[in-house]
Amino acid sequence: MQKYDLIVIGSGAAGPRAAIQAAKFGKRVALIEKREAIGGAVINTGTIPSKTMREAVLHLSGYHYHNVYGISYRVKEKVTMADLSFRVQHVIKTEIDVALAQLSRNGVEVLNGTASFLAPTRVRVANSRGQSEFEAEHIVIATGTKPSVSPKVPINGRTIINSDQVLQMPEIPKSMIVVGGGVIGVEYTCMFAALGVRVTLIEKRTRLLDFADSEMVEALSYHLRDLRVTLRLNESVASVEESPDGLVVAYLESKKKVVGDALLYAVGRQGNVSDLNLEGAGLEADDRGRIAVDTEYRTRQPNVFAAGDVIGFPSLASVSMEQGRLAVCHAFGWPAHSNPANYPYGIYTIPEISFVGKTEEQLTEEDVPYEVGVAFYREIARGQIRGDTTGRLKIIFHRETRELLGVHVIGEGASELLHIGQAALILKGGVDYFVDTVFNYPTLAECYKVAAFNGLNKLMRI
Repeated sequence: MQKYDLIVIGSGAAGPRAAIQAAKFGKRVALIEKREAIGGAVINTGTIPSKTMREAVLHLSGYHYHNVYGISYRVKEKVTMADLSFRVQHVIKTEIDVALAQLSRNGVEVLNGTASFLAPTRVRVANSRGQSEFEAEHIVIATGTKPSVSPKVPINGRTIINSDQVLQMPEIPKSMIVVGGGVIGVEYTCMFAALGVRVTLIEKRTRLLDFADSEMVEALSYHLRDLRVTLRLNESVASVEESPDGLVVAYLESKKKVVGDALLYAVGRQGNVSDLNLEGAGLEADDRGRIAVDTEYRTRQPNVFAAGDVIGFPSLASVSMEQGRLAVCHAFGWPAHSNPANYPYGIYTIPEISFVGKTEEQLTEEDVPYEVGVAFYREIARGQIRGDTTGRLKIIFHRETRELLGVHVIGEGASELLHIGQAALILKGGVDYFVDTVFNYPTLAECYKVAAFNGLNKLMRI
């Protein structure tokens, strides 16, 4: 039986970061992946494919240039699934090669097969060549998630699909039903709507993305309707069927009927734990396949850690990477610090939404005196140059101390632009930092200075 200092199960966002961090500590590390290709959902079916598809949609549809050249402008008149898939597969291949190279040069041994626990320190790996057993002082579970299923929605992989199967669709439908108004559902809604697909989005809650700032979500909802998306909020699906003529029919609990050429079911994801035999390690998962951990990402078995989407919220690739690194630091007693309150969120809708810190709703509930400064892309030269006149940036700061409390952005480049505000928030720069700083001209970064003046002018009037 081969022995390691660390075994990592899963090669998505959290797994490789955990393995490489341990290798940097001089530890002997093995990473187990049941797919033939490493990368997990983040590279093969989730983050990388969906964000690459978004870029392909924006480019081929000419979306960014409609304000300049007119709504009929297209880079390619008839966009096909093959066009989208071509770019996606190119990026996936490159990302897999990069990940393999990183693991190789750090001396991480990659084992292909399905892992299952025999004991808290022992794992069996089964593949087409047989079974092998391995032992390690510490084990990190980073198996990620898979799309949830529902008996109400019979997935067929053609016209009724989940988020892992989008690129398997034979053609872009003329109309589409999206069930689920979370991050995945809203992102794909935007993509298909930008291609001219008539999308109906069904969400059981009264608003989309209820963890984000309401003003940003309202702006996104406006853009969705502008793209001819029909929002069915506060609605639930009772059943779904494929009609004899090939259409998909969704029957709602409210007795409404929605018809489309295809349906995407995007209601949550389930932890990938069914093959792990968690009982063998003295562990268990909840009904959504999530594994409970403490602040050090340690399970109730002191030597077994879990990181990434398999432990639940926030289920962001960036956060999963950090969790994998931190778990290994804690496992081997290496000092590490990270503040989840300062983690940024990036939602790749059209337009993007990104934020860090508190929302107005949270601060109101906490009775914190705050003021808001807003800058609109349409008032910034770079916004006009880029053809994006719909974006905005909002900074929230303490009315008395002027400390930055939150930054919220909607518009193209939001997820990049946010990091300026994130740095200022973490370093306690305060709103005056933006007033006293000169930003390159013309850039979207100017939004910070404009928003700061806007907020401080409100204080002066008060």
